[in-house]
Amino acid sequence: MTDTHYPSTERTEHLRHGRKLEYFTIGWNIVEAGVAIGAGWFAGSIALVGFGVDSLIESLSGSVLLWRLFSPAHDESREKTALKLVGISFLILAAYVAFEAIKSLLVREQPEVSFVGIGLSIASLIIMPLLARAKRLSASKLESRAMKADSRQTDLCAYLSAILLGGLVLNALFGWWWADPAAGLIMVPIIAREGFEGLRGEICDDCH
Repeated sequence: MTDTHYPSTERTEHLRHGRKLEYFTIGWNIVEAGVAIGAGWFAGSIALVGFGVDSLIESLSGSVLLWRLFSPAHDESREKTALKLVGISFLILAAYVAFEAIKSLLVREQPEVSFVGIGLSIASLIIMPLLARAKRLSASKLESRAMKADSRQTDLCAYLSAILLGGLVLNALFGWWWADPAAGLIMVPIIAREGFEGLRGEICDDCH
């Protein structure tokens, strides 16, 4: 049921803050996607290109939440729709990570060392946990399950950044090209579980 009451000044401020977080999410991920896909193309790194596609998927999730946060009152119907759309974006991400990881293992193509990719993954590893924490605080104030789910996807972006960094460094130091796709496959069930929870309108609290 939609709340027809006018939102309080405090809620209006929380909504404004939430929208700022999602604008930053979309902007950062579009830039991140461009850098990752470009660097991955030149270095022949499937992992870097995959990371760029992940960033595009996260910007899609951010767009869904932005749509949700433009409803001033607490609209339960819009909340449920946003939560399901975020769940779908999780499943798309899980399918893509699985596809890229399996493809990388089958091709056995060792990429060149990418210092741009290493720098990008370090920056993402610093920024994404801070952004996820800010989103969880905002979700709590707005009582938004959809935004809480979106914060999970930001957490997963941080985890994937760590996996990417580990893969790039291990490849640069030891030539262990298989480290990144193997770690990516481990992440797939976790990402998929978040997606199914979102489709059911639930939040997986123990997946964080």
